Amino acid sequence: MQYALKNGILLDGTAEMQAVAGKTVLVDGEKITDIVPTGTEPSGYSAIDLRGRYLMPGLINMHVHLAGNGKPQKKQRDNAALVKKIMATGLTRAVAYKMVRSFAKLELLSGVTTIRTVGGLGDFDTRLRDQIAAGRADGPRILAANEGISVPGGHMAGSVAAAARSTEEALDLLARAEAQHVDLVKLMVTGGVLDAKAKGVPGELKMPPEMICAVCEAAHRSGYTVAAHAESPEGVKAALRGGVDSIEHGAKPDDEMLALFKETGAFLCTTISPALPYALFNRSVSNASEVEQYNGNVVFEGIVACAKAALENGIPVVLGNDVGCPWITQYDFWRELFYFHKYVGVTNAFALHTATGRAADLAGIGAETGTVSPGKCADLIVTAENPLEDLRALRHVDLVLARGRLYDRPKFKVNQTVARELDRYLTD
Repeated sequence: MQYALKNGILLDGTAEMQAVAGKTVLVDGEKITDIVPTGTEPSGYSAIDLRGRYLMPGLINMHVHLAGNGKPQKKQRDNAALVKKIMATGLTRAVAYKMVRSFAKLELLSGVTTIRTVGGLGDFDTRLRDQIAAGRADGPRILAANEGISVPGGHMAGSVAAAARSTEEALDLLARAEAQHVDLVKLMVTGGVLDAKAKGVPGELKMPPEMICAVCEAAHRSGYTVAAHAESPEGVKAALRGGVDSIEHGAKPDDEMLALFKETGAFLCTTISPALPYALFNRSVSNASEVEQYNGNVVFEGIVACAKAALENGIPVVLGNDVGCPWITQYDFWRELFYFHKYVGVTNAFALHTATGRAADLAGIGAETGTVSPGKCADLIVTAENPLEDLRALRHVDLVLARGRLYDRPKFKVNQTVARELDRYLTD
């Protein structure tokens, strides 16, 4: 299909983006073919009159778990036991896969045209990636890690990560991921808020440094990048020394950590969204224990401080919302951009660039997507208001194009409890 998106205001996703009127974006099939002055469009294109709305690249969510819906929990659940049940039979696996497909579609309909999955159920993420790419399912472009690699008692072991009892087992899990044709590898280097047993120790180092090194070396030989869940200074440093390519979450930085980031060239994936409810909600709302709230605040402050220090020191930063955690839905990635602006102190334009052009470059797909440019995929969204003035404009997306496939006036059901509680934090 050929589209001419005209009478809109263009935000191109580059670091220097400004609102530009008077341009028509031409789309032929999956690609943007040209950007021409409005009124000079060639014949044969189906015109889409944007009527002064804002046209920009689709968002890129760099930290996603497709197996979760973000529903608040009254108490901690045994995720490993739940996943064991889900994956026990062909029927339950089919139901779970259908659920994962529906969650991916939610990402798309909310304006996210690319996701990077960093822990999932079995090989579901690569299967769905291929279905979407072939046009047999609705969803964003997926960069998939499938199951993460953890250790016994480690983060998400037995749920969206498999536990390796030795370096040899970790390398076997890497080989399994390679056979599933993943796009990247995920290591669960530290614990998290929910598995800490005492105040002040979230993100305890779980994975032996020698295991980190061995998996990174083998993954790099096979052409894969490695992402590491790390929520403590000790864990971040161990991951960086081991050779990972990205730190997911982050922790309170010091000079040694920043030097390691620079030395290795690793980037930081900031995830403010999942820490915020644990840190800032009243415990009667979050249902967090006193220890969980305390540790949630440690992680929240560490993530924000790490992002600030990274930007001050020229360390690349991208955004993910760790979707699937309690209170974090598959359609609310836009909130992460707002938190990045509010708590890290960046401009709206920088936040939007970080979640579009910058993310694409650091994910290795900058030649395909991330900016509104001729030759790139038609991964585009339209909003009624200008996100450069207020990032809350991204909450309501009027139109989505994903590799040229049009979704007009996308609609989805919103969890009103989640919206009500999180909306309290949408002030500058």
